[in-house]
Amino acid sequence: MNREPNTVSAPEGFEPAGIGGRFAVDNGPLYVRWAGTHLLFGFRVEPRHVNPGNQCHGGMLGMFADIMLSTAAQYQTDIPRQFLPTISLQMDFIAAAPLGSWVQGQTDILRVTRNLVFSQGLVEADGTLVLRASGVFRRGPLLPESPGDETIRLPVTPARS
Repeated sequence: MNREPNTVSAPEGFEPAGIGGRFAVDNGPLYVRWAGTHLLFGFRVEPRHVNPGNQCHGGMLGMFADIMLSTAAQYQTDIPRQFLPTISLQMDFIAAAPLGSWVQGQTDILRVTRNLVFSQGLVEADGTLVLRASGVFRRGPLLPESPGDETIRLPVTPARS
């Protein structure tokens, strides 16, 4: 099915998030919004994100899952904002995310240790489950505050030093 992309970038309440470094910015935009204690991530599948079958490329979904799983840990837990390089990322592709669909995911943080973060998440496209992902991330050096931090931080969360 060849669908034209939706002209609306993101559903109401989602804000652009300048996160994930230059690679994510070039392949985004990615969006975030809070839903209770979980940070939701999303993006609209554009023509540049699709494979020859007009479905979101698995590489784009992988980048999205990697950033979603690691970034959520920095805002859903009390760890400082730090570089979290990926040690392990597992993904199960369950269904396709067609051109024009809104892709959205939520992360659960399973465990945070002195050196590692373990997380898992589910990703949907227009309400259909498309991906299950889990990851292990190494707690690296602290990162400076960024403009994206203001978008992501809960209003009740104090600024990090």
